[in-house]
Amino acid sequence: MALYLVAQYTKPKPVNWETTYLPEDKIPFGTYILRKHANGLFPKAEQKIQRTDIYGSLKTFPKETSNYIIIASTLKVNALDFTIMRKYMEAGNHILIAAFQMDGVLEDSLKIASSSDFDFRYKTKYPINFTSPYLKRDMDYYFERGIAAQYFSKIDTAKALVLGRKYEQHPNLIQYRFGKGSLLLCPNPQLFTNYSLLNENGSDYVAKVFSYLPQAKAILWDEYYTRPIANSQSVLRVLFSYDELRWAYYLALFGLVIFVLYEMKRRQRIIPVLDPLKNSSVEFAQVVGRVYYQQRNHRDIIEKKINYFLEYLRNKYRLKTNELDSEFVENLVKITGIDEDFISQLIGYINAFNTADKTTKITDQDLIEFNKLIEQFNKLDR
Repeated sequence: MALYLVAQYTKPKPVNWETTYLPEDKIPFGTYILRKHANGLFPKAEQKIQRTDIYGSLKTFPKETSNYIIIASTLKVNALDFTIMRKYMEAGNHILIAAFQMDGVLEDSLKIASSSDFDFRYKTKYPINFTSPYLKRDMDYYFERGIAAQYFSKIDTAKALVLGRKYEQHPNLIQYRFGKGSLLLCPNPQLFTNYSLLNENGSDYVAKVFSYLPQAKAILWDEYYTRPIANSQSVLRVLFSYDELRWAYYLALFGLVIFVLYEMKRRQRIIPVLDPLKNSSVEFAQVVGRVYYQQRNHRDIIEKKINYFLEYLRNKYRLKTNELDSEFVENLVKITGIDEDFISQLIGYINAFNTADKTTKITDQDLIEFNKLIEQFNKLDR
């Protein structure tokens, strides 16, 4: 594990081939070198950064002459943008646009279309050169990684001036005149990046392209189309600024979708396990019995049994139990139909208990005999 960590830490950092076109990026397809040496191409011009769209950048363009430069992957121009571009160029200013894809009104109004012989293996070198005899080189310009593959497959030959060609037949640098100014279009923005400018071919080619822009008081570098995240007010712009965070966000969304789809299927509610109801009355009777058994208070038990027995007679037979005399015994025998001797024995036992001294000890046998009399009465009284 230690050797693996050391190897990972010390291994060369892979080359970042992302096309950013940003002036602070020193990666192959950044524009650090171009912006660093722009003063050498336009020594008297003031460098200005524009981070709004074309209309926002040019609606209050400076009175002195200036050059407006856009280097991006894609560019979409609407009618309002193109109108302000025309006014800007007719006032004597110039625009250079280098982009793979030029959509919107710009494509429709200028009647242009792009095509490519791009080789995904980056093995083909495409020859490009200028048409002007003053700029054309005896040996064509060749670039690695196919960065000169794009060309214009359709142009308005009546208005467009071809300044450069690929294979001496496909236009790859054209110019349109608008009043005192002009519009230069190049379909290969990577020609202006660090990767191209690090060799003699690239630096010479870019210097000649910029020679079509006159010396001006200001150079306007438009970064709006290369900083879409910075221009966005979205709260997710930080996530999309980094590949790791962006892919983590995508994976989280994908996982959430999978979870929702999985949970959409019908699921039966869990049936809880219910314990059967317990017969607490039996337990209660057992507890009470154990308490009375431990206390050995037989008198109290007999008193409760007598009270319960008399309450039973009052409720069922409507008998008065104030005096348990011979008349009471006779009435009870007639109502219940039980043997008179048994009734006399039961009532006599009750009277004997009630008249006995409270200090008289009640034995276990006394309680058992009285309980048997009560149970026998309950069996007969049905």
